[in-house]
Amino acid sequence: MPDRDRDRTDHLVALVRRHLDEDGDVLGVYAHGSATLGGLRPYSDLDLLVVLGRPTTYGQRERLTGELLGVSGGEGRPVELIAVVRDEVRPWRYPPRREYLYGEWLRDAYECGAVPEPEDDPDLAPLLTMVLRADAPLYGPPPATLLDPVPHGDLRRAITAGVPELLAGLEPDTRNVLLTLARVWSTLVTGDIRSKDAAADWALGRLPASYRPPLAHARAVYLGQETEDWSGLAVRACADRLVREIRAAYGDGGPGE
Repeated sequence: MPDRDRDRTDHLVALVRRHLDEDGDVLGVYAHGSATLGGLRPYSDLDLLVVLGRPTTYGQRERLTGELLGVSGGEGRPVELIAVVRDEVRPWRYPPRREYLYGEWLRDAYECGAVPEPEDDPDLAPLLTMVLRADAPLYGPPPATLLDPVPHGDLRRAITAGVPELLAGLEPDTRNVLLTLARVWSTLVTGDIRSKDAAADWALGRLPASYRPPLAHARAVYLGQETEDWSGLAVRACADRLVREIRAAYGDGGPGE
C-alpha cells in the first residue's frame, strides 16, 4: 500500500476509535477489498471493517458520518467503512446484521442529514469472508478471534441476492456492474473471491468472444488504462450473458428467479 494510502488508513482507524471506542467498544479494525486482493487500483476504495463490542448510538453514527464526509473522496480515495457488532454476527446467522455503513455512493443522502441505521445486510457474507481470508488487522487481534466463518451456502446465496439490483444500475454504473457480475460468477464456480480485475480475467477466458469487449473495457478502465466510453460496445448483451452464467452456476433457477 502506498505511503499516502497507509497514512489515510491510520487516520481512519484513529477517527473510528475517537468516535466509537468508549470503554473499549472497538474490538478490531480490518482491511479488506482491493488492498488485500492484489493491491489498490485507481478506482479502488479504502475498505475497512470495524468490529464492535456493543451497538452504537445515533449520536456516534451522526458524528462519525460527518467526519467521514470530510475525509472520503476529494483528492484522496473514497472510503467504504462498515461496522458490525460482534454478537450480531457471532454465532453466525443469515442474514447478518450491519451496524453502520459509510459509502461514497450515499454521499448525497448524508449531506442532506441522513444517518446510517443498523439493518440486515446479506452483503456482509462475502465481506466477512474476505476479512477472514485476508487476515489483515489494522487494530486489534486477528479477525478469526472475533468472527465466525461464513458457510459456503450462505456465501453463494448472498452474492447472488443482489444481482437483480446490480442489473438495474447497469447504465449509470457500467464498469462496476460488469466487474461485479464477473466476480459473482467466478466466486460461484471456484469458491475464491478475486479482485475485480482478476475476476474479469477469469471470466474473459470463459466468455464467448462476442461478449468479451465490454468486460475487457471495464477491466481496463478499472486499471486506469482506458477512459469510460461505452459507445459501440454491447454492454447489455454482455451483462445478460454474465447473468445467464451466474444462474447456471448457482442452480435451482438462479438469482432473481
